[in-house]
Amino acid sequence: MNRSPIGGVLASVRYQKGQYLNAMNPASADRNEQNIATVRGEGIEVTFKQIAGLLARRIVFNLKEGDTLARGQRVGLIKFGSRVTVLLPAEAILCVKVGQRVQGGSSVLASMAELERPPVASTAKSASVLPNESSGGRR
Repeated sequence: MNRSPIGGVLASVRYQKGQYLNAMNPASADRNEQNIATVRGEGIEVTFKQIAGLLARRIVFNLKEGDTLARGQRVGLIKFGSRVTVLLPAEAILCVKVGQRVQGGSSVLASMAELERPPVASTAKSASVLPNESSGGRR
């Protein structure tokens, strides 16, 4: 099960055909079949990629641009495992260490320090990013 890392509006969704390399192979991030989604909200923009692996031949993602998502909301899945990559802003402060076990929908991967933002977004004091469950629980 894959979850939205932040709450906000689904700003873009792009499906990319590709290969089915082992999902732990670094080349899979660019060459494998994947669904790339960007969520804008909580004063930041976060992109996540559902990447099909060696056995996974089916990515499920039924949302569309403009849909509103809650932090931790279920957004799809990748059948037979693979991985999800979460791309964070450079300002993100990581809350997990390499090799630490994380739980989709409850572990906080990163937080955003209070940054100067336009008045509209100033109500959000911090944003936490949640992991997805298909990564096998390791960062």
